Amino acid sequence: VGGEGESPFTPRGYILRYWKRQISSDLAQPDFLMEKASPLTAADYAAFAKIAGDQNSLSARLPEFCKKAKLLCFPDSSPSLEKHDGDVNFATYLDQNFTNYGSKRVGGADSFRNYSENDNVVVDTFRRYSRGSTGHDDGFSAYATSSNVIDQSFNTYGAGGNGGEGKFSNYNSDVNVPNLRFTSYSDAGNGRKQTFSEYSVDANSGDEGFTNYGKNGNDAANSFSSYGNNSNVIGSNFNNYGESGNAGSDNFTSYGENQNVPENNFKNYAAGGNGATDAFSSYRDQANVGDDSFDSYGKESNGAKLGFSNYGQSFNEGTDKFTGYGKDATGPEVDFKIYGVNNTFKEYTKDGVTFSSYVNKTSPEEASLAAAATATGKKVNKWVEPGKFFRESMLKPGTIMPMPDIRDKMPKRSFLPRLIVSKLPFSTSKISDIKKLFRAPDDGDDDSAISKMVSNALRECERKPSPGETKRCVASIEDMIDFATSVLGRSVAVRTTATTAGSDGQIMLGRIAGINGGKVTKSVSCHQSLYPYLLYYCHSVPKVRVYEADILDPNTKSKINHGVAICHLDTTSWSPDHGAFVALGPGPGKIEVCHWIFENDMNWAVAD
Repeated sequence: VGGEGESPFTPRGYILRYWKRQISSDLAQPDFLMEKASPLTAADYAAFAKIAGDQNSLSARLPEFCKKAKLLCFPDSSPSLEKHDGDVNFATYLDQNFTNYGSKRVGGADSFRNYSENDNVVVDTFRRYSRGSTGHDDGFSAYATSSNVIDQSFNTYGAGGNGGEGKFSNYNSDVNVPNLRFTSYSDAGNGRKQTFSEYSVDANSGDEGFTNYGKNGNDAANSFSSYGNNSNVIGSNFNNYGESGNAGSDNFTSYGENQNVPENNFKNYAAGGNGATDAFSSYRDQANVGDDSFDSYGKESNGAKLGFSNYGQSFNEGTDKFTGYGKDATGPEVDFKIYGVNNTFKEYTKDGVTFSSYVNKTSPEEASLAAAATATGKKVNKWVEPGKFFRESMLKPGTIMPMPDIRDKMPKRSFLPRLIVSKLPFSTSKISDIKKLFRAPDDGDDDSAISKMVSNALRECERKPSPGETKRCVASIEDMIDFATSVLGRSVAVRTTATTAGSDGQIMLGRIAGINGGKVTKSVSCHQSLYPYLLYYCHSVPKVRVYEADILDPNTKSKINHGVAICHLDTTSWSPDHGAFVALGPGPGKIEVCHWIFENDMNWAVAD
């Protein structure tokens, strides 16, 4: 990772000297920290440091800079003039730009199978795909599965198409941070069918947007089956979906089932349509919390049939808002059958609407959980991962307990040297400069993955600290060292859990050692943020005890890992809805809460 043989002119060589100057303890710089240092050579370091203050010069060399500095950058997604005329079968492809693909095609079929699979930072752009085609079929099977940081946009896909079918099967399953956009998808299409089956299943934390989807379409049939099931914090937005369409048919079956905190928004959905049929069956069944918003759904439509069957049977109560639903419609048929809880209906049409089996408590599973909550005096939530939070009394040799999935799911990146990163823009007031530097779309698209990534990171870094908290975002090892020593003094040590062994399974605890003799102390915890270069959110944590523990295989009793755990003794300022209290009860300020330090997170404390 770096040592005596490291050139003193490389970023790593400088960090070695900086550590020795700033840290007064005799502890050597840890490998897990040094391996995150910039890998730039001395020559590249000097060259990029020289142009870092010139955004145009650095952006012009961005691909080279990203590769050599080991950053997270996105492929070029500018429009392509390349045309594709024949049937094509794409297998094991990565990062492609499809423009004018299949436009005005008559018949034929294109297949995308195992496309962008198991990749990191997938950016695929489909512009004017199958636009104006006749009887042209498109198939996306096992597309971008098990990938990390997905950015895919379908712009005017199938617009003006006649007949044909688009199939999305096992699309974006088991992905991390998906960002999917369908704009003017099948707009003004005639009899074109779109099917989404097992779409974004088991996905984690992302957004999907459908804008002007099927708008002005004729006899369009769209089916969403097993969409977003078992996913975590997924937002779906349907704007002007099916608006002014004629005899369209939309079916949402098992949509959002077993999701965690889903947010789905339908705005002007099927508004002004003629003879539309929309069915929501087992929609958001067994989901946890979440919000759905239906604004002007079916408004001013003619002869619409809107059906909600087994809708919102949430595991934990969410919130559904219906505003202007079916308002000023002619001859609507709206049927709510076995409908869930906590819903608001505003400006709702009174004609042609039936409610049957509207329940206040949903599902036998929820009833059993409610009974369990009454018996134990605490909430029960299947979305709080077992072992994610635990009590301090668990930290003793021989304890068998579940260990959560502590694996780092973020893409691999490196820190930048402070000399370079200090010259780069980093504030919401400079967001246009940041987007220009990293070549985010310059067409006003704030929904791209890179735009969201930058905005989210800046928002968190600029957030006001909580009461008693001192915080700072750091993008260099030098800055992290400076922040930790400013809080704790120069005699410090940084620790993390050694490996991911035992993760997501049962473990046994072996030898336990309290840092500083197990005394109450303060520490600095640092957590990764998603950004083009390695960025950590570091904050002081008062009134804690920090422990090191040997982690054993419960069957063989052999050591498999060495973990670091932190116990927060003062939880009075935590939210009552924090996952720790959902898992452990009873509430803020009443218990201490412990957790492991996850892979690539780290904890700084006064050295023993």
